[in-house]
Amino acid sequence: MSALTVSQDPEQGWDDLVRFWEEMEWPEGSKVEIIEGILTVSPPPSEKHNDTAELLHERLYGALPTGRDWGVYQTLGLTCPESGSLYVPDLCVVPRAALRLGRRVHAGEAELVVEITSQSNANHDRIKKAHGYAVASVPFYLLLDPWHSGRPTATLYGEPQGGTYRVLASVEYGDELKLPEPFELVLDTGILPCN
Repeated sequence: MSALTVSQDPEQGWDDLVRFWEEMEWPEGSKVEIIEGILTVSPPPSEKHNDTAELLHERLYGALPTGRDWGVYQTLGLTCPESGSLYVPDLCVVPRAALRLGRRVHAGEAELVVEITSQSNANHDRIKKAHGYAVASVPFYLLLDPWHSGRPTATLYGEPQGGTYRVLASVEYGDELKLPEPFELVLDTGILPCN
């Protein structure tokens, strides 16, 4: 099943679009995001996708630096009005204080965002979200891409500038990927399920 997109009324502003996103009753289990001003409704992730998220979630908690009150979240909406987007990443590391301010969390408050591609919307993760997270100045973007042509890959992006990231590391599943400071994680991608 592929993602459904709903175009925004050009007369609507950002706040109206976010309010519609918040108030609409979406299909249970679906992932609803705003990507470059367009509402995108995706089916629930596959079992392998969920397994990958859980495996990484568990490892990220052990990799958080001591003395920082950060959480690892799945389903947290991150706004990026600069690109007309509201993302719901598969995982993100965000200071807990950002969730307690009584407003939506801006993507730029995240220290790390993780997306796991699905076959139906892989290009959103590879292109549009990479751009949006870079625009928001998220320091690190980890893309786990089991649908990459050839072989599944894990790519770590960093040093956002002008809406573009630099590739810090890219490995095929089965190799190790080291997350840089402030994280303390060497991820064995061999544990991640392939599609």
